[in-house]
Amino acid sequence: MRHYGRWVAAIIAIALIALLISAFARGDVNWNAIPDYFFDGEVLRGVRNTVWITILSMVLGVALGVILAVMRLSKNPVTASIAWGYIWFFRGTPVYVQLLVWFNLGLVFDYINIMPIYKDEWSDFMTPFLAALLGLGLNEAAYMAEICRAGIQSVDEGQSEAAQALGMSHAKTLRRVVLPQAMRVIVPPTGNEFINMLKTTSLVIAVQYWDLLQATSEVGQNSGATAEMLFLAAAWYLILTSVLSVGQYYLERYYARGSSRSLPATPLQRVRANLLSFSNRSGGVGA
Repeated sequence: MRHYGRWVAAIIAIALIALLISAFARGDVNWNAIPDYFFDGEVLRGVRNTVWITILSMVLGVALGVILAVMRLSKNPVTASIAWGYIWFFRGTPVYVQLLVWFNLGLVFDYINIMPIYKDEWSDFMTPFLAALLGLGLNEAAYMAEICRAGIQSVDEGQSEAAQALGMSHAKTLRRVVLPQAMRVIVPPTGNEFINMLKTTSLVIAVQYWDLLQATSEVGQNSGATAEMLFLAAAWYLILTSVLSVGQYYLERYYARGSSRSLPATPLQRVRANLLSFSNRSGGVGA
């Protein structure tokens, strides 16, 4: 059967893309400024800080999220209520607001005193880096708690009962039996959260942390290429998210080994198979 609708839709889509590209090409944009500043020192420092704050925020979010998930599933009503209240608060308020609150808590606390470990004024203690880390990490913990809770609940209760029948403690059962099986459910949304966290770091400009957006904005103001530097920032975000997407793909394959008899071929394996098939057909025709 001939599917004329598919060809018409494809032609319309290509035409719209061509019009969009033509509009950007004819626009008053200095495209040469983007490669000129792509590897600028300040921009690269912003990229490094963005990656660093993303990793640290996710580590904090995942670690605290696992604890909150276990607390949420606890039979102790106090710990379960505390976890529920934490998740309710941090999921119910915007990240931007939380960042500003952390940065301005000096209005409430004049100084921090953790005797005898640490004592300092709050303004010196709450640096832009720490405000960004707490604002992003504590907010992410609320979402990771729900992801981990869903993963733990996806494991059949018979697994825990069998482990306890063998004499394992509750903590050991959770660590050795439940969590390894729950990872297959936890990993995919965690990868999405990691990518989303990378883009959310653009909000830390509110607390004056030097990230990719702050760096490109500063370079744009100094060079007069404000809009061009925003396109540059978008290009760097696309590169970083693409790298994370590849890592997420192979991590999901790793944890899917126990649930699938045969894993689907990777993009590289499919390319090799197609090249081999093409070479075999070419050899057959030549013979």
